[in-house]
Order: sequence, then C-alpha cells, then structure tokens
Amino acid sequence: MTANAFAKTELIAETAVAPGAARPKGQRRGEAIRELKKRDNSTNFYHIGVVYLVIAAAIGGAVWSYHAVAAAGLEWWWNIPATLVAIVVIGASQHQFGGVIHEGTHFILFENKILNELTSDWLAAFPIYTSTFHFRLHHLAHHQFINDPVRDPDCAQLHDSGHDLDFPITHFEMLAALGKQLWLPNLFRYTIARARYSALGTVNNPYVDREKRGEKLPTLAGILYAVAAPALVIPLVRSGHGALAFAALGALTALVVTYFARLDENKLPHAHVETVVSHRTTNISRVAYMAMLYAALTAIEVGGYGQAWRYFALLWVVPLFTTFPLFMIMRQWVQHGNADRGRYTNSRVFLVNPFIRYAVFPFGMDYHLPHHIYASVPHYKLQGLHELLLQEPEYREKGVVVEGYFNSPHGETEGRNPTVVEVLGEKYAPKVQEDVYVDTSTLEYAKVRNPDAIARENEASAKGK
Repeated sequence: MTANAFAKTELIAETAVAPGAARPKGQRRGEAIRELKKRDNSTNFYHIGVVYLVIAAAIGGAVWSYHAVAAAGLEWWWNIPATLVAIVVIGASQHQFGGVIHEGTHFILFENKILNELTSDWLAAFPIYTSTFHFRLHHLAHHQFINDPVRDPDCAQLHDSGHDLDFPITHFEMLAALGKQLWLPNLFRYTIARARYSALGTVNNPYVDREKRGEKLPTLAGILYAVAAPALVIPLVRSGHGALAFAALGALTALVVTYFARLDENKLPHAHVETVVSHRTTNISRVAYMAMLYAALTAIEVGGYGQAWRYFALLWVVPLFTTFPLFMIMRQWVQHGNADRGRYTNSRVFLVNPFIRYAVFPFGMDYHLPHHIYASVPHYKLQGLHELLLQEPEYREKGVVVEGYFNSPHGETEGRNPTVVEVLGEKYAPKVQEDVYVDTSTLEYAKVRNPDAIARENEASAKGK
C-alpha cells in the first residue's frame, strides 16, 4: 500500500469529524463508513451512459463494416473480424448491465428506491431478459449466506449447470475448464440455469416464502412472449407483410398484458423480501419493453433501413448466449472459489487490466471483498472502502489482493501478489475453517416481510445445518 493511498484513507476517515473535535478511532471509522454508504440520484446515470455508448459504438462499427464489405464487393467472410469484435465487446457490455442490476439489487444504484428499481429494470434488466427483483432474491441470499452449500444460490446454480469446480485447482486445470466453455452447449447450459435460478428461484432459497410459491405459468408467459413474438413477426416481415406483422405483434402484446393485468397476485411467487413495485407492474413493464423493442426492429426493416432483426440476433442474442456467460463464469469462479465462509476470507480484491475489469469485473466487482463486508457501499466508493479497511489489522492480514488474471504485471518478482488463477491453487486453499460469517446487514435497505423466517435461516446457517 503506498503512502498516498494511506493518506487518502486518512482523509476519508477524517471528513466526517468536526474541526478541533477529538473522537475515538472507532467512531471516526464508523462515520467514514456512513459517508461511503451515501448514495445519490445522479452519479450512476453517467456510468450507465458509458455502457450504452460502448454498445452503440460496437453495433454501429459492425454494421458500418458490413456495408463497407458489401460496397467493396468482398466475400461474406470479410465480416467475421468485425462480428467477433462486436460479440466480445457487446457480451462484456451485457455483463456491465449485470453490474447495473447488481447495484440495483442492493438499492445502491440510486437513493430513491423507485428510481433505483425502474432504472435497473428498464436500462439493464429488461434488455437482458430478467428483472431486478428476481435477481435480488438470488443475489442477497448469496451475500447473506456466502459459500453456504445449502443456502447460497450461486453454489447450487453452478452445481446444477455442471460448472462447479473442485477447488483447489492448478493453473492447467483452470485453463482447461475455461477451454471447455468454447464448446457452446456448455455456455447455453450455464445461461439457462442462471436464468432459471434468477427467474424462478429454488426451493432452498431462504428468501422464498415456501407457503406462497405461486405458479410458474406467469413467469413462463413472459418467457414465451419473448420467444413467440419474434417467431410470429419475423416471417411476416420477410414475406413483405409489414402491416400484418405490426398487427400480430399488437394482438399478442395485448393478450399477454391483459393476462398479467387480470392475474391474481397470489398466483405469483412471494418472498420474505418486499417488492418495490408490484409483480404485476414489473411483468407488464417487461412485456411493454420487449414490445417496443420488437416494434422498432420491425419498423426499421419495413421502412427499408436495414436488416434490423438479423443484426439483433447476431449482435445481441448471440453475445447473450456466448461471451456474456463466458465473462460471468470467469468472474463467478474466482470471486469465491477456493475460499471459505470467513468474513475476511470469502473473497478477494482483483487488480486487473482495464479490459478484464470492464468485461469480467463490472461496476466495482473487482473490489469484491470490501463489497461483501459492506454491501451497501456504491461501486464507485469501493476502492476508498478498501483503503479504509486496510487500517484494520485483521483485514490486512487475512484479505488477499490479486493482481493480473492469467499473468502477473510484475512478472516473477519475489513477494508479488498472486494472480487470479494462482489464488485458486493449493497454496491459497483454506487450511482451517474460519468462523462462519452470516451477513445480517445484507438487507439493510430492503423491506423484510418475515424477519423471523430469515432469523431462523441465519441461525441454521451459522451452525452449519
């Protein structure tokens, strides 16, 4: 840690102390944490805007390249380089959307809860076919019961999709595991399992109200609309029946919206964590988003402005099932793999190059250990939190800082920090199980419907039951 970094940390700690006042160190630290937790209703619009600019540049660049190749009379395979670059960049950006949803899940995207939920849904979750609330049930349980093989949904999801690894693993085993993801069915299986856990939940999720699990048909209705609408519209557009395509899309949308509008809320899944907006509103909003997107794609094609549906499939749907899940796997394996359930040993800090940070560790997920210690600190303040926590002897002693994903930027220098791959090996495997850390502060900003049920889960998890 550099002297400048420590100076910055001291500055953070002192900002909440009145001039001339002498306060205990612990009190100053508590005030510094409260300062770091502060959210606003504007900062993240900048971060989200950057992601949209990257997506627009990737799609625009690829489409421009396609037209340039066609104008030059070149063969179709000249489009492959631009397509591959776009798929990588867009998959990374879809993972950035996952980072936006992650912040929304913790209620730290914006201070205003309605703004937090609607922005997370409309600008990030709906574009990748999910919703903030459903992911919240998945993710907050992961936080509260980190690495609990029974209650942490991440553990169960990796197992069900066949992506759990038997840690510790060697460098070669990690590379081999990543290489297997180039076989696309493995990525499809991961994506489907992740979507199922986020959308439908699991019996073991401690936040799910097991007495009011609701019906699966409402969720399936949304999934069917997402698939059926393009299947209905695209053939009509291709055959030159543009007006009929719009009519069919409108009729199907009206049918599904009417279904959700008249649906009894008791038929929807209930949880011990309250919704910010109703399930009905979220379902109708998601259908409305897809309807507007599909209508826009159809209008572009019918108007003769380009093959919008084909570009959507190639430059959005393909990354959604390939590079996006690949980057998620590269993150999910290393953030908690080869770690235990201790407060300071369940994750790490990852210092990586800008592309890996954008693609694999979006929205502050590189500072994952401090995030798991204080999950209510926004992503743009996590580096400051890490520097503040370095004043704690236990954090300095037990916390691990990782530099580089496959290779260290310092070469083989003695005393350097481990790489991401190295930290998954035998040298860094937990030797003695730390005291089990159940993060009871995870729900700090959430409205809990049944705190007794969650308290019972806390007790059972702490005892390893």
